[in-house]
Amino acid sequence: QVQLVESGGGLVQAGGSLRLSCACSGLTFSDRGTGWFRQAPGKEREFVAAINYRGEITLYADSVKGRFTISRDNAKNTVYLQMNSLKPEDTAVYYCAARPGYSAETGPNEYDYWGQGTQVTVSS
Repeated sequence: QVQLVESGGGLVQAGGSLRLSCACSGLTFSDRGTGWFRQAPGKEREFVAAINYRGEITLYADSVKGRFTISRDNAKNTVYLQMNSLKPEDTAVYYCAARPGYSAETGPNEYDYWGQGTQVTVSS
């Protein structure tokens, strides 16, 4: 059974930091690209960041570039999202996802396994 379990969300003031983790099991994590997406109330799910299977290539949405960093530890089957300089507009449910391929991709349709999401709330 494939499971992706996010953790690390919470309430933080603007300018603060959070580190999200996504522990993956039931799949060959080291052969898969992974990504983070987010969905705010009333909005569509949007791409945040992605990383290829070896962690060599990363992609970021323009809105988070320079503030967020995606990384992975294949020995721990875990992908991370370090979020710095948080803004109220970063408030959303954050989802991690894994895809059936090596590369990092920005489209949600490229991913076949998803976590249940973790809430991030940034107060002004």
